[in-house]
Amino acid sequence: MNRPFAITLGVGSSLANHTGSWRQERPVYVHNRPPCAEGCPAGQDPRQWLYIAEEGRYEDAWRAVMAVNPFPAVIGRVCYHPCQSVCNRAQLDEAVGINAVERFLGDEAIRRQWTVTVDAPSSGRRVLVVGAGPAGLTAAYHLRLLGHDVTVRDAGERPGGMMRYGIPAYRLPRDVLDAETDRIRALGVTFEMGRPVTDLAAERDGFDAVFVAVGQQLGQRTAIPAGDSARILDAISVLHRLADDDPPELGRRVVVYGGGNTAMDAARAARRIGATDAIVVYRRTRDRMPAHETDLTQALDEGVTVRWLSTIAAFDGGRVMVERMEFDDTGFPQPTGEFTELAADSVLLAVGQRADLSLLSTVDGVEFDGGDVRVGPDLSTGCPGVFAGGDIVRAERTVTNAIGQGHRAARAIDAYLRGNTDGPAPVPPTATYERLNTWYYSDAPATVQPQLTAARRTSTFDEVVGGLDEGTALFEARRCLSCGNCFECDNCYGVCPDNAVIKLGGPNFAIDYEYSKGCGICAAECPAGAIDMIPEPAPAEAGASSRVPEPKG
Repeated sequence: MNRPFAITLGVGSSLANHTGSWRQERPVYVHNRPPCAEGCPAGQDPRQWLYIAEEGRYEDAWRAVMAVNPFPAVIGRVCYHPCQSVCNRAQLDEAVGINAVERFLGDEAIRRQWTVTVDAPSSGRRVLVVGAGPAGLTAAYHLRLLGHDVTVRDAGERPGGMMRYGIPAYRLPRDVLDAETDRIRALGVTFEMGRPVTDLAAERDGFDAVFVAVGQQLGQRTAIPAGDSARILDAISVLHRLADDDPPELGRRVVVYGGGNTAMDAARAARRIGATDAIVVYRRTRDRMPAHETDLTQALDEGVTVRWLSTIAAFDGGRVMVERMEFDDTGFPQPTGEFTELAADSVLLAVGQRADLSLLSTVDGVEFDGGDVRVGPDLSTGCPGVFAGGDIVRAERTVTNAIGQGHRAARAIDAYLRGNTDGPAPVPPTATYERLNTWYYSDAPATVQPQLTAARRTSTFDEVVGGLDEGTALFEARRCLSCGNCFECDNCYGVCPDNAVIKLGGPNFAIDYEYSKGCGICAAECPAGAIDMIPEPAPAEAGASSRVPEPKG
């Protein structure tokens, strides 16, 4: 049988027939950036720890998560997983359940009592963190791991910030939050709880740097004409009291004014403490509602109702006057003069939050932009050594983003303390779906997490969404396509007609350019798109081989 010359050629049989001399392009191994990493506000690379988890090495995978995010069990419950929204697997069947695997790893760490230790030598520097929310605690965690002495001060009695006082227990059980905050305390971080900071300029003495992340704990008010007997409460305060096991008396009929996640949480919580009717009044339509679709759907399943295109005009005598709205030509809701009445024992205001920034008013150089602190790309303020992050800077206000800002702030503070002026590492190109060879992947629909029935939810604060077990977590991790990164499938080794791919052991290959003729079969058949074909360099620039580069952290 006739065979192509490249296949019949005995590699190494004749130095005169090196097929590498035919080449106009050469294959090179790459590490491109998976879209999940690009979409993660916390700055994680999920592909990295999914690759480890799919081998059943759960503790190693957890430690890879903890290199960035000290709250995997929390984030696995409360993050709205934008990483999954951009997951390439969604174009094949369904996105990988990244969030569910992260939660599994976090829960395993709590169950098995895995710990983190400080290995860096002491820097002799002291850092004050103001605010024990997700941004402040994340910064404290990383600064301590870097060898700095860290003190956290917060007005609350227990750490967690809005994770504790803004997210109800049916979404985030308190024993989970306590376990992950206790792990940070065990590193040697000093917590001074019940210690509000009212004047930062007076409390900076003795500290080499400060990170301010006080969060937005104050509810916004809105003018609603109300009678003397009208019971109007701030939704944030109601959730805070629930977290302190001191639920307020709301009555059987509760109206919630607002359209964000706080409004959904307040309405769902009201149902759990005895409200038979929980009605959300929102000025716009469902497609413009800022609340996450999952929270809205679960609220509706639990019997919460929504009055769309409506606003509260007055509240008196157990009746809420609601006015119908309609959009004008610019898409802004305008009153129509058409009113209906709703029976209500109380009204909860969920129209936004704000931060008390008075503690920064006497700090020279700190500037404000409306209700936010003005910061640079490294979260530094105009005052040397003072950094700010979390909800008090202009950014997406989620727990995940706050954790990302805490991590960035810690690195920036460390660089400031050590006089390091190195810039961030260059970001590699994004691994797009078109680069993948999906023929090699079989259909594998995502695992569905168990949930409490709607009927059971409204009678308890038990967690609504369950987690994965070891078997389903392993399956889900193995659904990852390893976009843009080698995962040792050996395809390149098997399909090379020149035997030019050399296995070096582990996730590491090399290409022998003496024999690679640049046919591109390896790149075309790589499932993960981890091989690029580049123009052949000039002879002086050409090397003898190309190895899989080490993954970026």
